[in-house]
Amino acid sequence: MLSFSPGNNLQTKKQKMSSFDIVCEVDIQEVTNAVDQARREIGNRYDFKGSNCEIDFDKNKPALMITADDELKMQTTIDILLTKLIKRSVPVKSLVYGKTEPSGRVQKKEITIQQGLSKEQCKTINQFIKSIKIKVQPQSQSDSVRVSSKKKDDLQAVMQAIKEHNFDFDVQFTNYR
Repeated sequence: MLSFSPGNNLQTKKQKMSSFDIVCEVDIQEVTNAVDQARREIGNRYDFKGSNCEIDFDKNKPALMITADDELKMQTTIDILLTKLIKRSVPVKSLVYGKTEPSGRVQKKEITIQQGLSKEQCKTINQFIKSIKIKVQPQSQSDSVRVSSKKKDDLQAVMQAIKEHNFDFDVQFTNYR
């Protein structure tokens, strides 16, 4: 004779929650490679001969410091860098531009690379997910948003909606379970 306990019945009815994280992450090694390529191109170009154009990359911050003689060379240097970043699949929406500051005879501009979402960006994502009215639970974490649901189809619908929406920052999806 089989014995049946009521506790076993709960585990069969309980449906597993699926989830994924929305993050903003940049591969620092790809940025390093793009900076090296941009430096080589600037060194080889005729219009940059004898100029003080440089790109410095600080992996600890992470941030780029662009130094140029004038505004035209500054913009050309940034364009070369952006081209190299795009070729290496680095999202350029994750770059945060600082002000151009004169420093003696040269100009400097700092470009920080965003790693992780800010609280405001998490809030924007949460509001967007709630506005599309799909039964999921978005939850802000320190620098990401976790979205969970019982239905994987709902999670995929949210992913598709986020991809189609044009945020002013870059997002990726990780930890899809």
